[in-house]
Amino acid sequence: MKLFDVYPLFDVNIVKGKGCKVWDDKGQEYLDLYGGHAVISIGHSHPHYIEKVTEQLQKIGFYSNSVINKLQVELAERLGKISGYDDYQLFLINSGAEANENALKLASFTNDRKRVLSCEKAFHGRTSLAVEVTNNPKIIAPINDNGHVTYLPMNDLPAWEAELQKGDVCAVILECIQGVGGIKLATKEFAQGLAAACKKYGAVLICDEIQCGYGRSGKFFAHQWLDIRPDIITVAKGIANGFPMGAVLISPAFKPVYGQLGTTFGGNHLACAAALSVLDVFEEEHLVENAHEVGEYLIAKLKELQKTSAHIIEVRGRGLMIGIDLDIPHKDVRQPLIYQEHCFTGCAGTNILRLLPPLCLTKADADDFIERLKKCL
Repeated sequence: MKLFDVYPLFDVNIVKGKGCKVWDDKGQEYLDLYGGHAVISIGHSHPHYIEKVTEQLQKIGFYSNSVINKLQVELAERLGKISGYDDYQLFLINSGAEANENALKLASFTNDRKRVLSCEKAFHGRTSLAVEVTNNPKIIAPINDNGHVTYLPMNDLPAWEAELQKGDVCAVILECIQGVGGIKLATKEFAQGLAAACKKYGAVLICDEIQCGYGRSGKFFAHQWLDIRPDIITVAKGIANGFPMGAVLISPAFKPVYGQLGTTFGGNHLACAAALSVLDVFEEEHLVENAHEVGEYLIAKLKELQKTSAHIIEVRGRGLMIGIDLDIPHKDVRQPLIYQEHCFTGCAGTNILRLLPPLCLTKADADDFIERLKKCL
């Protein structure tokens, strides 16, 4: 048997990591400005993370959700406190797509509607409902194309209001900073107007914070820059620093009904131990604040570089979620970054480098990246 070939792979076998560095099986060190696709929040192989996950594994790794798991209760309390959503309810699952699936289902159960509004260039996952609200026809199978979704331009408030006025919209799902869409930021005017329109017309506002949340933007959630409070928030990626986990934060206005939502593996003991260790490190090492400070520093450095580089069109982002818009294909820069300068980045579209490093990135790491990028430009 061989692997089902779904990803184009770089010819690098990563076997070890520490902080913002990873090493391949030949001993070559790489600077990681990709973070395993925004997953590594506290850094690779953080000693506290290793200690807490190992400690939990020595007790019990898994039991079903048919019994009390006090780690889940502790995680809900601590996440509520650190994020500013202590009055919300927490549903734990395994991934970002699953978080969006359950958020959309819960919205529909609540208002008995079917139609959803989503952004042009949105990405919300590859499972059934999540892929239907993703604006990429190439990955929407016929069985998922059910006509429930209207895609609208980011920041075009009149277009969204016109659809909401029809009174049949179940939910609006929004990335306040688009990831796969190319690091496009929602404006405060748009987000606040959209939130007000959702409330007026009975639509559920879902903020997808799977990539832009969990400290990456320099606040705990990216929507907090916009002064809105969504009905439902979905998270994953950085929540457990690489252990598969997702979550839905649910307004107290929603009342649970047994059987509507459920999960086998979600919120298991190991996942919760990993997630709790992440919150420990966030607080002890002030990583959300670091993401803001180092992110501003790196963006400023990139904008300086833009002045002398013929290939950088625009630099945009917030915190440690940054897009570098190029006038050449991103592969022309990304490949030499990996193979010659030994530095990982992400990408979006055909010409955008996407930076999603661990939140422990330092200013020295940022300077190091700038020097490597210069050589590839």
